[in-house]
Amino acid sequence: MKKFFKEFKEFITRGNVLDMAVGIIIGGAFTAIITALVNNILTPLINWIPGADGTGALQLVLRDAVLDAEGNVVTQALIIDFGAVISAIITFLITAFVLFLIVKTVNSVRARGEKLKEEHKKKKEAKEEEVIEEVVQEAAKPVVEEVKVSTSSTEELLAEIRDLLKAQSIKTDDNNK
Repeated sequence: MKKFFKEFKEFITRGNVLDMAVGIIIGGAFTAIITALVNNILTPLINWIPGADGTGALQLVLRDAVLDAEGNVVTQALIIDFGAVISAIITFLITAFVLFLIVKTVNSVRARGEKLKEEHKKKKEAKEEEVIEEVVQEAAKPVVEEVKVSTSSTEELLAEIRDLLKAQSIKTDDNNK
C-alpha cells in the first residue's frame, strides 16, 4: 500500500500533471466567462431577430408538456432547442478563437526570444573572433619583425657574397690575361 501511495505521489508531483491541472482550472474559468458572454449577451441578440418571440422561433416543439388538474407537469415537453445549439457553437468558436490568439502570441514570443538568443550568440561569437584575431596579430608582430631583421641580414650577406664573387672573378680574369 505504501508503494502505491509513493507512486501516486510521484505521479502527482510531476511537472506535466501540475501544468495540466492548472490548464484545466484556467480552462474551466475561461469557459465560464465565454458561456456567460454567449448566454447573457449574444443569445439575447440572436433572440432579438424580428419574429422570434423569446426563443420560440429557435425551438421546435415535438410534444407539449402534459399537466394535471393542479397544473403540475406530468410529462415534460419534448423540444428541439436550436438556440441552445447555436449558443454552444458560438461558445465553441469564441473559445477556439481566443485560444488560437493566445497560442499564436505565445509562439511568436518564443520565436522572438529564440531569434534574440541567436543574434546574441552570433554577436558574442563575432566578438570572440575579433579578440582572437587581435591576439593573433599581436603575437605575430614580433615574428614578422624578426623575419624582417633576418631578411635584411640575409640580403646584406648575399650582397657581400655577390661583391666578393665579382672581385674574385675580376682577379681571375686579370690573371688569365
